[in-house]
Amino acid sequence: MSKKTFTLGIFGGGQLGKFLVEAAKKLNIRTFVFTDSSDSPAIYYSDDFIISSYKDKKKLDFFIKNIDLATFEFENIPFKTLDYVEEKINVSPKPSIIKILQDRLKEKTFLKSIGIKTTEFYYLKKINKKNLNDNIFPILVKTIRLGYDGKGQVFFKNKKDFVKYSFKNKDYIIEKLIDFKKEISIIISRYKTKSVSFDAFENLHKHQILQKSHVPANISPKLNNQAKEIAKKIADKLNYIGTMCVEFFVTRKNELLVNEIAPRVHNSGHLTMNAHNVSQFENHIRAVCNLKFKKPKRIHKAVMYNILGHDIKKYRSKETINNEFFYDYGKKEIKDKRKMGHLTKIF
Repeated sequence: MSKKTFTLGIFGGGQLGKFLVEAAKKLNIRTFVFTDSSDSPAIYYSDDFIISSYKDKKKLDFFIKNIDLATFEFENIPFKTLDYVEEKINVSPKPSIIKILQDRLKEKTFLKSIGIKTTEFYYLKKINKKNLNDNIFPILVKTIRLGYDGKGQVFFKNKKDFVKYSFKNKDYIIEKLIDFKKEISIIISRYKTKSVSFDAFENLHKHQILQKSHVPANISPKLNNQAKEIAKKIADKLNYIGTMCVEFFVTRKNELLVNEIAPRVHNSGHLTMNAHNVSQFENHIRAVCNLKFKKPKRIHKAVMYNILGHDIKKYRSKETINNEFFYDYGKKEIKDKRKMGHLTKIF
C-alpha cells in the first residue's frame, strides 16, 4: 500500500467507523480501518483495513507506517494500544483523555474537580456496604470500565438486596438513581482554535439503551445554552480535539447533571446526517485533520429511531417515504439488543 495522499487511521469498524469513513471520503481523505472484528461494516467502505487483535504490534507498526494520523470510533480501544501508537504518530483525541473517560470513577472525579455537577456517586472499594446511607437508594452499580448500552450494570431498589449481593470484584461505581424529567445530549466538536456544537438532542432510553433522539429538544433556550457551555468547559479543560458527546439528566428543578461523556461521535447525533448542514461525523474529521471548521445549523426538525436486533428484518423489507432515511449497518450477525441500523424522519 502506498501513502500518496493524506490517510486517516481509524480504530474500530462499527457503524460509527462506517459513517466516519464516509465523511472522510466526502472530504477527499483516505481511510485505513483497524478493527478486531470480522463483522465490521466500516471495512467495506474504507480504502484499506486490518482485522487483528489491538495488541498485535507487528500489525500496529504496519498501520502506523501507512497513516498520517489516528483516531477512533469508540472509547474502549485498549489504552496501551493508543499509547503505543501515539509514541510514533499523532492520535486525536489524545489517549491521556481516554484514560480518564474510559473509567467512570475518574470521569466523575474529574467533573467534580472542575465544578460540574453529576449524580451522587461512590467507589465500591472505598465503602462498607452496610454503612451506605439508606437515602441513596435506589441505585445503579456499574462496572468502572467497558460498560455501555446497559451492560455491566446492576439495579438495586433497596439496601437489603444490595448488602446480600456478591460482586465478583469491587471495581464498581455506585450511582444514585435520579428521578429526572428528561435526558439530553450535547455534541461538540473542538478544533485547535475554537469549538462548535449542535443544539441539544432529547433522548429516550429503555433498559439503558438509546431508543430514539429528537431535535429540537423540548427545553428552554437558557437550558440549551447552559448545556452547551458545560460541554465547552469540559472540552476545553481536557484540551480535546475532535467530536464528543456530553449526556445530561434534566432534573425536576431544571438542573443539569452530567451523566456520561462519550469521547467520540455518538448515537444520539445520527440525525445530524439529515437534519443539519453538517454531520457530527464530518465535524470530527474536520477537527482531527485540522480543516476549516463548519458551524452546525439545523435545517429540519427530526427524530431518529434505533433499530435493535431482529427488528432490522422488518425495516429491510419496508419501503421508506420521502421524509424517511433508513440506515442498515450491514452487520452479519443479528443479536438481541444489538444496534443493527437506524431510521431518521425529518419534518
